[in-house]
Amino acid sequence: MHQRSVHLPPSEEKGTLRYRLFETRRQSLELAAPLTPEDMTVQVMDDASPAKWHLAHVTWFFETFILAKYLPGYRLFDAAFNYCFNSYYESQGLRQPRPKRGVLTRPSSERVFAYRSHVDAALAELFAAGLERDGEVERVIEVGINHEQQHQELLLTDILALFAANPLQPAYRPRQPRGRERRGPCDLGWIDFAGGIHEIGHGGGGFAWDNETPRHKVLIHPFRLADRLVTNGEWLEFMADGGYATASLWLADGWSVVNRDGWRAPLYWEQRDGDWCAMSLEGAQPVEPAAPVHHVSYYEADAFARWAGKRLPLESEWEVAAAAMPAVGGPLPKGVLRPLPASSPPDGRPRQMFGHAWQWTQSAYLPYPRYRPLAGALGEYNGKFMVGQQVLRGSSCLTPPGHSRTTYRNFFYPHQRWQVMGLRLASELV
Repeated sequence: MHQRSVHLPPSEEKGTLRYRLFETRRQSLELAAPLTPEDMTVQVMDDASPAKWHLAHVTWFFETFILAKYLPGYRLFDAAFNYCFNSYYESQGLRQPRPKRGVLTRPSSERVFAYRSHVDAALAELFAAGLERDGEVERVIEVGINHEQQHQELLLTDILALFAANPLQPAYRPRQPRGRERRGPCDLGWIDFAGGIHEIGHGGGGFAWDNETPRHKVLIHPFRLADRLVTNGEWLEFMADGGYATASLWLADGWSVVNRDGWRAPLYWEQRDGDWCAMSLEGAQPVEPAAPVHHVSYYEADAFARWAGKRLPLESEWEVAAAAMPAVGGPLPKGVLRPLPASSPPDGRPRQMFGHAWQWTQSAYLPYPRYRPLAGALGEYNGKFMVGQQVLRGSSCLTPPGHSRTTYRNFFYPHQRWQVMGLRLASELV
């Protein structure tokens, strides 16, 4: 059994900063519980990190940016952990190269769990002393909570990448019964937006990353947005029509990647006896035609949109559409580990905006007008990555509850597809 975090607050404190901190810490251990020590150490590719590293890195964040700075007399658990578990913070010194995190067989998983317990105990001391009431401490704790939630999703997607590479194709969790599920075609509707001057970006009230600010005005031309995500069945039509073999559909860089890496289907898909299956956290499963396609790169999403005679939405268009009906298409029920088919016929409202798959947009990941990175080490969190990547909007079935919002800007390189990445179509309104 994995060593558990301590100092969980009583249920009557639900909603407080202290409760949310320790509940987030507990949820990370819950996600790691099905894994063996061997599962937690292996790194299957450069983009992914071992589960053990994720658990230690988020702990290092609290130790480095909160406890070592604000808790008098705090004792570092192990000074060597700064090298092992720093991610990309140049201000914090040298670190283990990202592609080689899997060679860290030491410290052991049990020592990482002991590290978490040590840091949790110190965080409890910080709260007992009332130090969290300092505005700066409170702000950094909030960042730490949201940072750990990001790594919870990464932990799951990295485990999927690991298990997909294993010839046994183990399941992270057995398939859960979900009652009656849609198997037939899923009707597609279109929603018209008149355009105009709109405000996008976070305007205050609740947590947001610095890259979601400042709120600003944008000009949006009239457009149409698909009311649901592109499905596996539609992707199969793209494949059958030679989508991966038609150069005219692809951006030049994308076409190079297709031919270099031999892409012929979304990541984790394979044919068995003529039928397509896809590896998931519930093991290999038949591809469900009505469910949203996912694990596709920006290059693939863009090529599909061209094939369909449409385009990907701008992130400003997506945000305006989502803000118009914020209560529609919320997260999937807790424990659902794959995107599900749209649950209702078209009704003129957007479906599957959140909780199914992150949605590629046409927008490059760039700073908003008047954007300024945060001061200090936390300024390295977002700003220095604003080149060469594309924005995704929404959230996925693996995004922790409470970690989604209309203004959230996710970002990845256009060739990456190991995250739960899908797409919805858009077009001009003429």
